[in-house]
Amino acid sequence: MTPAAPRSHILTVALEDYFQVGAFNRFVQKNQWYRFETRLEKNTDRTLDLLKQTNATATFFVLGWVAQKFPELVRKVAEAGHEVAIKGFYHRGIREMTPEEFEADCLRAKHAVESATGKAVVGYRLADGWLGPEDLWALDSLAKLGFGYDSSLAPMRGAFADQPYRRFVHPHLWENHKLWEVPISTDRILGVQMPVAGGNYLRQMPLWLTRRAVARWAKTQESPIVAYFHVWELDPEQPRLSIGGWMTRVRHYRNLHKMEDRLGGLLRDYRFTSAAEFLGIASTAVESQATPQDNWHSDTGRVPITVPNVELENRTRVSIIVPCFNEEESIPYLANTLNRVREFLSPAYEVRFILVDDGSTDRTWDGLNATFGGKPGYDMLRHDGNAGVQAAIMTGLKRADTEIVCSMDCDCTYDPLELANMIPKLQPGVDLVTASPYHPEGAVRNVPGWRLFLSRGAAWLYRRVLRQKLHTYTSCFRVYRKSTVASIRLRNGRYLGVAEFVGRIDLARGTIVEHPATLEVRMLGRSKMKTVRTIIGHLGLLTRLAFARMFRLGGPSSRDQILRSVIESHQKNQALAIRKLPVTPPPDESDVRRAVLQAKTATSDD
Repeated sequence: MTPAAPRSHILTVALEDYFQVGAFNRFVQKNQWYRFETRLEKNTDRTLDLLKQTNATATFFVLGWVAQKFPELVRKVAEAGHEVAIKGFYHRGIREMTPEEFEADCLRAKHAVESATGKAVVGYRLADGWLGPEDLWALDSLAKLGFGYDSSLAPMRGAFADQPYRRFVHPHLWENHKLWEVPISTDRILGVQMPVAGGNYLRQMPLWLTRRAVARWAKTQESPIVAYFHVWELDPEQPRLSIGGWMTRVRHYRNLHKMEDRLGGLLRDYRFTSAAEFLGIASTAVESQATPQDNWHSDTGRVPITVPNVELENRTRVSIIVPCFNEEESIPYLANTLNRVREFLSPAYEVRFILVDDGSTDRTWDGLNATFGGKPGYDMLRHDGNAGVQAAIMTGLKRADTEIVCSMDCDCTYDPLELANMIPKLQPGVDLVTASPYHPEGAVRNVPGWRLFLSRGAAWLYRRVLRQKLHTYTSCFRVYRKSTVASIRLRNGRYLGVAEFVGRIDLARGTIVEHPATLEVRMLGRSKMKTVRTIIGHLGLLTRLAFARMFRLGGPSSRDQILRSVIESHQKNQALAIRKLPVTPPPDESDVRRAVLQAKTATSDD
């Protein structure tokens, strides 16, 4: 191993966006990546500028997904003179994969990066976490696949304490192949083995302590310093995700505003180059090939989401209501989501969105107008004051000019692509299709336990009161038959109205179908629900619904009266037909049901 120049050190950069990081990996699923506002290009440009200013060359470890989605950006990094290596296709840890899956993931990422740059990939780093002593089989796989080096070891805390040589650049042999291992540099600081020039540690530790540790390494060790950071660490203005605990947020956000200065000082004090250049491994040219595009849309583990193709003029018209209240920071996330929803549903449905600003006190209305104003297929309404989520949905129902109307949360806690599976369930005779995470085939991911306890408890109580035994009564993710539900009158417009809406349909003998869905934790912003007030409200609503069902307000007498009028009308038409006079076509069963439901929901006020 011959360094390219005396006392050169190795600099590595993770080319990934702020929502693809290890701190948020268990909260943000890969099927949600498309929703986020990407800041990758801006942060990569900022990184390239810093490296140019400090005359540093680096190895950029790139996800295959990033290379597939942003090939021009990855090519730009290579053309700036930096090495491009891989860190898998998705952000996955070694223990999420079998050896066969690991090798397939490496090859897929390698192909995507080589297609973008036209240069052979020789380096690898694990995307999530570090290799432990039990994971060293991965080095054999990388050697077998022809990689020149790996940089996935972090001998910190007690890892590899019995193998001190693993702290330094060293060869790994497998059969006749040699793979260089390039571990990140660690040293004992405050009694704990930890990285001396790593991104999070560079941000969290006092600057004087980091500088002293790096200087001691450079003075006492022959092996190079192996430093690393992520391009998102140069972006203090990035959106703040509301997921994870306070420790997670400290880990990700603390001292982002200081990172550029601290990193710049390190790069000016020492000479840094790429791993391949330091090791003397040449990267040959390869022929660029097209990479197959991903076709995943859901990560629920249930029935795949599919949309049938129909003739353009035969598509079904559908309205989707999105109630918004103080969602200024979520608008870019919402915009990306709605664009994908329209694209995904377009083979079978002509989609129109109705955005209802429910009296927001921040800049939500301005953001909605800036993002969606003037765009075809978007209708925007605004309440003068905050009336509540169900009131906003009712406003959208009244505005909709389609028989099929859907509603979804602005924070997209349910995958809206599931509408492709929900809309077909609105069969004749069905008045409402509602998403249900507590259905036996549904799922809940990363939602706080206290919220689940309250939601499941409320569902248990509503099942004791109402006729239809649903698993979930409080989901806003629904599909409605407008002609039978738009005239429902509610006492509650807020979160309580969501459950009251189901109760009114149930009392009127309407039909509700549940669809199993996955409920995710909210990614941006905070929930607006007032927990104590909502609990008390549910208890009051349950009491009213119980009395309404007991006394059957708008019950059999109304139904009998409507049916009698239908029969009388039919008899009258028969008499007119005998006299050869114009007749009104007799109503079918669905017309009778609709008339009954409309009358009962309109007269079942308590």
